[in-house]
Amino acid sequence: MYPLVRELADDGIPVVVSCRVLGLARSAYYRSLHAPIVDSQLEEAYLANAIHDAHLDDPEFGYRFLADEVRLGDHDVSDRVVWRICRDNGWWSVFGKPKQRKGSKPGTPAHDDLVRRDFTADAPNELWLADITEHRTREGKLYVAAIKDVFSNRIVGWAIDERMKARLVVAAIEMAVARRDGDVAGCIFHSDRGSNFGARKVQRALARHQMVGSMGQVGSAGDNAAMESFFSLLQKNVLNRRHWATRDELRIEIVTWIERTYHRRRRQARLDRLTPIEYETIMTPQTALAA
Repeated sequence: MYPLVRELADDGIPVVVSCRVLGLARSAYYRSLHAPIVDSQLEEAYLANAIHDAHLDDPEFGYRFLADEVRLGDHDVSDRVVWRICRDNGWWSVFGKPKQRKGSKPGTPAHDDLVRRDFTADAPNELWLADITEHRTREGKLYVAAIKDVFSNRIVGWAIDERMKARLVVAAIEMAVARRDGDVAGCIFHSDRGSNFGARKVQRALARHQMVGSMGQVGSAGDNAAMESFFSLLQKNVLNRRHWATRDELRIEIVTWIERTYHRRRRQARLDRLTPIEYETIMTPQTALAA
């Protein structure tokens, strides 16, 4: 940058102005006028030439062997310095190649919190809450994704798998949309900021069904408390009741409890002591018949 400052000075622009704009120190600029190249830079240039010559003579040498070669030529240098110069210039052994970092696309941006802990809805398919839980069996872990319609507290969609991937959430969304006959445009889909809910597959599923994403804050369980309460019930009534031998055994028990006990037998105070199915049948008969 110092030659640029000098060229600007020749064109009539004061050095103080150029240094201020470029973020340079004037004292360093004036020193560069008297000694454009400092001794350390010159020494490193000679060292780089010696390393390059050794590399051309023996392309199979790695940086440690190159360091040995240049030290024989009266260069007192460490292996680390030789490695840095080789890295900066791309001088690698023919038997190996530098590590290349895999490029990755930026992730999808997080959604704003549209719920603000107001877990109420005046009609079906206005607000859905989603979350994932896990439980261990002797065969390994089993993951459960569930989606609750806040209007009736009904679990409109769920998916169970032995791996926690984005497809688990997508499967739960597709089940919920099918159960609601696709009438979900404008529905708010609220979750935490877990990577599975921010995955592109999930965002494409929401866009496909014209749903609106919403996410709570990081590390704030209260932002999705209504969904956490459902998983707390599942934990007490199914998951923690005994040790599970197989994933299939636990999967059957979870589905049975959700569809038979939670939906049709467990009465809730918020629903005027009705079950989720009874509440939907009374409040929106067409929705219950469609489901």
